[in-house]
Amino acid sequence: MPELVRHAAERYGEREFLRVGGRSISFAEADDFTSRLANVLVAHGIDKGDRVAVMMGNLAGWPLSWLAILKAGAVTVPINSSYRGADLQFVLSDSGAAILLTTDDYRELAASVRQDCPALREVCTLEELDGELARASAQAPDCELRPDDLANLQYTSGTTGFPKACMLPHDYWLRVGWVAAGIAELHAQDVVLTAQPFSYIDPQWNAAMCLTAGVPLVVLPRFSASGFWPSVREHGATVFYVLGTMPLLLYKQPPSEEDRRNRVRLVLCSGIVRELHGAFEERWGAPWREAYGMTESGADLMVPISAEETVGTGAIGRPVPGKQARIVAEDGTELADGERGEIVIGGRPLMRGYWNQPEATARTLRDGWLHTGDLGYRDADGWFYIVGRLKDMVRRGGENISCAEVEGVLGQHPAVLQAALVPVDDELFGEEPKAFVRLRDSDAAGAEMAEALVAFARERLARFKVPRFVEFVDQFPLTPSERIAKQKLLAAKPDQRVGAYDAREQRWG
Repeated sequence: MPELVRHAAERYGEREFLRVGGRSISFAEADDFTSRLANVLVAHGIDKGDRVAVMMGNLAGWPLSWLAILKAGAVTVPINSSYRGADLQFVLSDSGAAILLTTDDYRELAASVRQDCPALREVCTLEELDGELARASAQAPDCELRPDDLANLQYTSGTTGFPKACMLPHDYWLRVGWVAAGIAELHAQDVVLTAQPFSYIDPQWNAAMCLTAGVPLVVLPRFSASGFWPSVREHGATVFYVLGTMPLLLYKQPPSEEDRRNRVRLVLCSGIVRELHGAFEERWGAPWREAYGMTESGADLMVPISAEETVGTGAIGRPVPGKQARIVAEDGTELADGERGEIVIGGRPLMRGYWNQPEATARTLRDGWLHTGDLGYRDADGWFYIVGRLKDMVRRGGENISCAEVEGVLGQHPAVLQAALVPVDDELFGEEPKAFVRLRDSDAAGAEMAEALVAFARERLARFKVPRFVEFVDQFPLTPSERIAKQKLLAAKPDQRVGAYDAREQRWG
């Protein structure tokens, strides 16, 4: 990665690299600053392989700190800025981070856990290092790095317990940046935009992509459904990536005459709602293309811009250069086209494993293949499709219900902003499906609306898939990847029937 930064500075010089918080930073300026910060870190005792944590909002300091840590030969530990004490203490202790680079916003929180993090020597802000930065050399430290050397301990946004750290080497970022720039067909007039927390993986591969192609990355402070498209227009963005709840929340904003007044030529998205795919493109006047991947493996499957035939089909792509994909049965045997099984990924890049978790690594990486946990199939033309998660299922009697399928149907109801399906224990059927629903108008929550949603689902789904229970919520707990944290919903109360409408009994629990 340090070579990529240096190459970008030499080739693109004063072209804009980062636009964030009212600042514009060129490729040359980024190279200069990150070299100085890398030398400061070395002066503070950071050696090759040491871990340095970063906990900041979406500020210029985040990507600059990341690249500086890599130039110092160290390993970046991104920390979600929404973490509280227990999460922060776990990540700092588990990673063995020696330094935490942060802002004043998180200093008190860091101080509250520091005594429980024996490896942590120092907590500092970039502002505190200003004097040292001014005196430091702009020549990057002399540190020999190999493609397989660790770059990140990237903690996944797990929904159960504490997250696992994916060990991501330099090769990972170089390949993801190169693949994404190629699939997006980036050129000099492009402007890439991101609204996700930089501690999450997507803004980081966006940055690697922009370093590869020599185009600017606009970093918004946060995702806002009402403010996103105005920001896209303000910055002249041409390419961006969204996922999770973001697309549906954008679509459910009131239509505007301004919708098609933009420069966007490509939207990359994971999990495009099949039934709304064409409507997305019509509303905003740009192609939406699927991009499938995981923190563990980066970019795996993508749909090219030219593949208009995939619109509305649910296809998630074909393997990108350097990757292979298969559909396998539980025993690992490859299945024929059209048969449903687990999607497994081979090739590069892949994580080296989970930090400090050899058993989890062995379960996920088997015989050179990464087991994604996604249930899907491949068609005769080589397109892959997802039908659900192996673990995100409700097992009612002898039937398996894909939560994603039911959520997709409920999400089409005009009154619904978001929906999440979870299992509820049942003596007769083992499990019954329960839908948590966030409405556009919270005042509409009630028995009449619950019955309307059940009827809506009944018209579109097999009877056994229709939610028996419906509970309305004002907000959903979200993971850093903007996905609903279902385990937090389930952990909120021991009896999930309480406070929910029982469609069979036609009463509230």
